Amino acid sequence: MMSDLEPSRRAVLRVSGLAAVAGVTGLAGCSSGSDQSSGGGDTATEEPTPTAAETTASGGGSDGGSGSASFDGWFDNVDNYDGVVDETGSGSVTVEVGTEANGGNYGFGPAAVRVSAGTTVTWEWTGEGASHNVVDEGGAFESELVGEGGHTFEHTFEESGTYRYACTPHKAMGMKGVVVVE
Repeated sequence: MMSDLEPSRRAVLRVSGLAAVAGVTGLAGCSSGSDQSSGGGDTATEEPTPTAAETTASGGGSDGGSGSASFDGWFDNVDNYDGVVDETGSGSVTVEVGTEANGGNYGFGPAAVRVSAGTTVTWEWTGEGASHNVVDEGGAFESELVGEGGHTFEHTFEESGTYRYACTPHKAMGMKGVVVVE
């Protein structure tokens, strides 16, 4: 039996519903202010638009300089993306292929890395999660499909920009990565 101090399920739902309506009304009121850009819509859920400097022919994307980037939704189905790892100033960087992610060993570790122009990125296979490859969306680089641990593939990034890549057989599962070159 419920005490007088415990709210009923119906009361909790009613208050939650009123709070949600009040929150939507409050957000809608904010979007009509003179400081906001016109165009309507719920700006609270939109991803930032990349600037020309943040977008390249190799796949586009935005890193916003904050380490927590949207990359135009590239990482929407990637469960091991937790920001951009800053490796600027390093001459070489290693990214693991076949790390624990996306329901198995279907990830790159780290998923996103920032490097300086001239840096060599080496992808090293863990030997887990079947055969993988590394394929740039814009065609700048492509490895062979390999399943053995210890295999490596490297690419030196000479041009600044954002390079989105994936493992072709596991792309739909979320096996995707990004290299941001400054």
